[in-house]
Amino acid sequence: MKEAVHISGLASAGPDLQELLGMVARGDQDAFARVYEVVCGPVLGLVRSVLRDPAQSEEVTQEVLVEVWRTAPRFQAARGSAMNWVLTLAHRRAVDRVRSVEATTAREHKAALLDRTPAFDDVTEQVESRLEREQVRRCMRTLSELQRESVTLAYYRGLTYREVGELLAVPLGTIKTRLRDGLIRLRDCLGVSV
Repeated sequence: MKEAVHISGLASAGPDLQELLGMVARGDQDAFARVYEVVCGPVLGLVRSVLRDPAQSEEVTQEVLVEVWRTAPRFQAARGSAMNWVLTLAHRRAVDRVRSVEATTAREHKAALLDRTPAFDDVTEQVESRLEREQVRRCMRTLSELQRESVTLAYYRGLTYREVGELLAVPLGTIKTRLRDGLIRLRDCLGVSV
């Protein structure tokens, strides 16, 4: 058996990481405990450098070590060292977590925007209201100055016919005539049937 070098840098007799992974591939739990001791620190360090969140880093590190246990039979020494294989698993899992968090954040942001989007009926109502206001403005421009002034005071400012007459210093009968004629013109312009 080869000499294994542990993270502390001290040499100890026993199988190296590659041999330990072979034993783990055959279901040896003691070998996995030794693999865990050797790779846990480097895996956590790598994952933390990607995620920056200690709690998520610990969670992903555990996921990686479970993956090492499950996929140990796939390790191929010809393709690289055992430590590089484990760290590659760790890096991929950490990057997957970052992408997952970003996708979740994007989905939540999109959902929040949709919640703020008015319902179709609200939009339709707003558009119709805007169009109606514009049509009323256009029709108001067809009135004479005296009619427009009387309609504005009575219907937009809420004054009574008498108050309009007093404000404009015009007899009440004249105000009533102006308003009647102005409203008839507006009705015709707006296409409102009686």
